Amino acid sequence: MSEEQSQEAVPLDLLDRRVVRRRAISVAIAAVVVGAAIGGIAGLFAGTAGFFVPMTVLALPLLLMAFGEARKTYWLRGSEVAARAFGTRRVDLSRATALDVLITDIRGTRTISLVVTGPPRHRTLNVALAMYAGTGGKELGIYPLRRLADTLAGTGDTRALVLSELIVAQLKAEARGDAAADRPLYRLASAVPGGGVARRVSNTDVAKFVAMLD
Repeated sequence: MSEEQSQEAVPLDLLDRRVVRRRAISVAIAAVVVGAAIGGIAGLFAGTAGFFVPMTVLALPLLLMAFGEARKTYWLRGSEVAARAFGTRRVDLSRATALDVLITDIRGTRTISLVVTGPPRHRTLNVALAMYAGTGGKELGIYPLRRLADTLAGTGDTRALVLSELIVAQLKAEARGDAAADRPLYRLASAVPGGGVARRVSNTDVAKFVAMLD
């Protein structure tokens, strides 16, 4: 990989920005509706103040969350993964203190993510690699996955090497034209028992899974 390529900012956003903004708008509308409903009930007994206090307490945090989600974007530059919402957070993969796979299951949609923690400020970032519902879903693009795999492999860390091999296996499956349900990320996400919103997959279990791949 050339030095110019290594310093190129590679987007790591799983969902299209328009989809993210639509979801954020939906959350904002729901926040206003719920806040107004609760405030209206309180206002019947406590007047104007009774309306605006619950409205502010309930709606404002959700509006801020929606605004942050609408702005949130991820990218890889060199060995650093970065995320920006209200501010920018960075984690250097070459010095990561924790590298984990996280599976979330919300309303039948499973998202498999890479969770990284480390310098320069010991932050934690959650980078979604794929999202599946039924037998299909959405996966991070080929180029971002390739660059992420190369960066992980270049760290020399055993945990990172295993994750790099997992991503490379995913890329090979896609190149063969395998259906989503036959690709490693889908299979790993499906192997985690349901019943929990979020589950971390131990590094040992990920290594065993990768070792069994063709």
